[in-house]
Amino acid sequence: MARVICFDIETTGFEYLRGDRCIEIGAVEVLDGKITGNNFHEYINPEGKIIPQETYMVHKISNAFLDDKPKMAVIAPKFLEYIGDSTVVAHNGFEFDFPFLNHELEMLGLPQIPKSQQQDTLVIARNRVFNLKTYTLDALAKFYGISLATRADAHGALIDSEILAKVYLELENTEPAPEISDIIAKQHDAFLAHPKIGANFPYRQFPISAEEEKIHQEFMDKMNE
Repeated sequence: MARVICFDIETTGFEYLRGDRCIEIGAVEVLDGKITGNNFHEYINPEGKIIPQETYMVHKISNAFLDDKPKMAVIAPKFLEYIGDSTVVAHNGFEFDFPFLNHELEMLGLPQIPKSQQQDTLVIARNRVFNLKTYTLDALAKFYGISLATRADAHGALIDSEILAKVYLELENTEPAPEISDIIAKQHDAFLAHPKIGANFPYRQFPISAEEEKIHQEFMDKMNE
């Protein structure tokens, strides 16, 4: 029974090493290739960390809204229990979500999400989808025809997790892209197999008439003079 958790976080900013905090966690369960509806969603009090205006404009979560929400010390153990030993998926997770969340867990002295459980749909997509100018979650959703109507006004961790889960399932059903070397080799083989190029191309002769040969010789004699 394959269980996968697709998750996303919203934060006060990008730099957790400078004090930015996680303020929302959303997660969607995928079981045996189907979205179950067993979701996880919590808002988190950033414990005094101010949300800059430019960040607020992305997710529309304010400090006032978070004042009465539980702290990460309460939410983190619940999230770890929810994910268990399942595969955990995030978009651009290797660069952002996993390091950010693991930093929060480390500060609390809790177990971190191990690399063996982590998957990143950005990495998967780059190996399975060709010809995209960008590999954002939006771009992949549009590529697969997944609606983005739910995030028209603002980003949200649960909203993005639901989109992510749909993208993940599409990627799982997309054949991995062949290595470039394999593509070149196949193109080379096809090139040699072409009837006008390959080694089996029949040797053709174009005999000339005696009159044509006489004219050619006369031309060459004049050139030699």
